[in-house]
Amino acid sequence: MPVPDPRSRTTLRWGGTIAALLVFQSIVVAGLFWLLVSGSHQRTAERAFADDCRVMAALPLQARREQVRDRLNRDIHRDHFLALFADNGALVEGNIAQLPPFTTAAASLIAEVRPTALPGKTRDTARLTVCAMPDGTRLLTGVDLDEAEDALRVVERSLIFALIPGLLLALAFGLAVGRRAVRQVDAVRTLTARIVSGDLDQRLPVGAHPDSFGLLCAHINAMLDRLQLLVTEVRGVGDDIAHQLRTPLTRLRARLERGLRDARDRSEFGTVADETLVDIDKLLGIVAALLRIRELEDHARRSRFGPVDLAQLAEDACDLHRPTAEDLGIELVCVITPVRPTEGDASLLMEAISNLLDNAMKYGPPGGRVTLSLQSVAGAPIVTVSDQGAGVPAAERALVTQRFYRGRHEHEGVGLGLSLVKAIADLHGFTLHFADHGSAVSLQCR
Repeated sequence: MPVPDPRSRTTLRWGGTIAALLVFQSIVVAGLFWLLVSGSHQRTAERAFADDCRVMAALPLQARREQVRDRLNRDIHRDHFLALFADNGALVEGNIAQLPPFTTAAASLIAEVRPTALPGKTRDTARLTVCAMPDGTRLLTGVDLDEAEDALRVVERSLIFALIPGLLLALAFGLAVGRRAVRQVDAVRTLTARIVSGDLDQRLPVGAHPDSFGLLCAHINAMLDRLQLLVTEVRGVGDDIAHQLRTPLTRLRARLERGLRDARDRSEFGTVADETLVDIDKLLGIVAALLRIRELEDHARRSRFGPVDLAQLAEDACDLHRPTAEDLGIELVCVITPVRPTEGDASLLMEAISNLLDNAMKYGPPGGRVTLSLQSVAGAPIVTVSDQGAGVPAAERALVTQRFYRGRHEHEGVGLGLSLVKAIADLHGFTLHFADHGSAVSLQCR
């Protein structure tokens, strides 16, 4: 037994649902139109009945009888009923032989009447009402329903004839819309299948004037762009980690092997062990820095944010690095002005400023000057660290914040300091900015 195509089932299900809704709407509209037409005839008749009762009530009995005869004589189509009855039910004047029983207080009702002016017809159906006159008589006024029923039948046939092509169009439109929706969803399904297989270059088509589904496709494409970028970064980070750890691990293994082979006494072996521990600590520092950057990129520490006094933070950073600067013969200058409190994590911001100060003292000229400044520009606090060196070349500014990028210099390092600063800045919504000229690096609140 062949397995039915799921796309055909989806087309029928969606198309049938849309068609059913359109059919239901058409039937409801047709029903409302019919009710409006029927109700319009009833309201017109009841307004005419009210006028008859008001006019007749203002006339004396004899004039009322003459008015009844005059109206009936002018009714050439014989479609109106008008009769005056005494309080005992006897006919006084009119074209109805007997007063029908009224069991409702409605403005009008439909009842059978016995006409007196329609030869060959002993009964007829009419919409009528009965109203009391001031002298005790009762006036019955009504209208024959034959013409109204003919008009309603014409309306019914017209609605049926108009409804049939409308239903066919609704079915066709529903199936067309369902087929289009299935094609769109099938395109997404095909794309996701290719992505699962590892092809991250696929994208959904987006028209020049996208509808809601087109906007969804654009968002999916943006998500795929971000996903592809993250996958590329992860692959690059994996390669960088392997490259960065291979050299120290090889050196570590060689030192241990040489120490085990050449060490003649306990003291020489202890020296090898101490050097080995230094290398191990460097490796652990690399791993710890990578884990810290990953934690910051996941925004896991936003829950610890609170008001931070950047002025006090900058003062503490200066106090912390001043002894190191003195040991290196570097003049550390701190120019700090009070600024508004900033939402953030004080320990992370201290770490970012400390990394900038460490870089400035490491890569600046020996015996030079390092300046830490804090100021407010247009209400936004800016932390700037500068030295007297050449700074980061323009071609490398987009690279120095990447993991393990070290640039062309003679200083030792693993290339994670500015990556960590960039991660902290992104976590806090700050902008890391390199000056166009000189070595100034700024953290600016947005």
